[in-house]
Amino acid sequence: MRIHEVSWKSGDSLIKNHDTDNLKTRRKSHVGKKIAKVVKMELPGGEAKPGPKLASAQVNMAKFCTDFNAKTADRKGEVVPVIITAFEDKSFEFVIKTSPVAGLLLKAAGIAKGGAQGRKGIVGHISKAKIREIAEYKLPDLNCNDVDAAVKVIEGSALNMGIAIDE
Repeated sequence: MRIHEVSWKSGDSLIKNHDTDNLKTRRKSHVGKKIAKVVKMELPGGEAKPGPKLASAQVNMAKFCTDFNAKTADRKGEVVPVIITAFEDKSFEFVIKTSPVAGLLLKAAGIAKGGAQGRKGIVGHISKAKIREIAEYKLPDLNCNDVDAAVKVIEGSALNMGIAIDE
């Protein structure tokens, strides 16, 4: 859940949820249900298959796979983090997150893996514009309040992976 600060006016709350509609439907869907397990996973977008990873979540694997694959069909080839909440009545819900920064940086720089020495060994280059694009995409899942702070986080990740930032 992403929270943004907004200006306070009489009768308004001090915080505003980034995705309020999703939160409202989630609250209504599991009111009164007891949570059996919460599992965080990274699955291939649009290509989830039943297996040992999903067995640990204690959910109906076939239904989860069809729902997950339908929602992530546009993200094929990407690693998609997901948080699965399983309830005692065998129902479940899941929240899809944005792709990991490392994968996005590697793809944008056109390299297979980061440098072994981090900042000391440059293995690729990326533009500031591309960094900003990644930061805007990742903003809902980062611990930042604005895009400029998110850009700094992404730049730090890029430098530690051995990716130089070009103007």
